[in-house]
Amino acid sequence: MKNLSIILIAAIFVMSCKSVKPINNNTMHLKNNHTEIKDVSTHLVFNTQENKVVSLQILKDKQLKEHTTKVPAFLVCVTGHARYSDEKGQSIDLLPGNYVNIEPNVKHWVDALETSNLLLVK
Repeated sequence: MKNLSIILIAAIFVMSCKSVKPINNNTMHLKNNHTEIKDVSTHLVFNTQENKVVSLQILKDKQLKEHTTKVPAFLVCVTGHARYSDEKGQSIDLLPGNYVNIEPNVKHWVDALETSNLLLVK
């Protein structure tokens, strides 16, 4: 009976958390960085002398065209479903939480299977 009570309390807590709305409209959200409707949209989120973080949005069925990077990069999917591919034959599905380490000087591209928001760290 005690276990059932704990499960019931936990379920009520989880359901009540989902219904809580932000107190104000100043909530920061990656989607808010992409106000123009473009196939591929980028927004610099954070920049230092050595590194930067870029918010990247790719609309459904659109592509971040083939390119290379001169430095190692880390690409993580926040929302949506995209596919990273490179000239070495690597193909990685990016769902929320999935990431890929991108090698320098390797041609690569990203296709959005759904509208996707990603973070790129260089």
